[in-house]
Amino acid sequence: MIRQLGLCFLFLSVSGIATAADEGFVPLFNGKDLTGWEGNLDLWKVDNGMIVGDSPGIAHNQFLATTKQYEDFELRLEFRLVDGKGNSGVQFRSLRVPDSTEVSGYQADLGEGWWGSLYDESRRKRMLATATKESLSKLNREGWNEYTIRAEGDHVTLAINGVTTVDYREEEADIRRKGIIALQVHSGPPLRVEFRNIRIKPLEK
Repeated sequence: MIRQLGLCFLFLSVSGIATAADEGFVPLFNGKDLTGWEGNLDLWKVDNGMIVGDSPGIAHNQFLATTKQYEDFELRLEFRLVDGKGNSGVQFRSLRVPDSTEVSGYQADLGEGWWGSLYDESRRKRMLATATKESLSKLNREGWNEYTIRAEGDHVTLAINGVTTVDYREEEADIRRKGIIALQVHSGPPLRVEFRNIRIKPLEK
């Protein structure tokens, strides 16, 4: 336990944003390699302490996913779409689709027209909740932002830079409440998306 907490403190201190609010969080990314993650390594790499999705232009969505599943949690991470171009997202409570590159489940969206919204990827295939212009007041389209994703029972909230963009209640009882976390490189033109300081806090029921 001491070793695990020490790793968390070191990781956050190096990033320069360690605060009391991070208590109870543990890193999902060690800053050095993709231990604990799986995906297409032709597109995903570690660069200067970041997980990078570097796409030359692809025909199908690709995802880098955790090897572990999570149920009730708060997830915090920083992201940047280089030059504000392209489309990406953070999957949660999701599953790999067999014989496909696709992942099915909730997605915290990012990209022009989609920032801060909640999409149901490859399942109901529709937007579940859309961020308002006002809720994106602190968004930096070309720079670094922090996403906070909280899933607890049927309640899902998303926030960018501390401002809530989605407050959603799941009304369908058969929608799964446990699954992988995954980072997306969307199909289409070339793009580069970067993630860092990825950490999670399991929530007790």
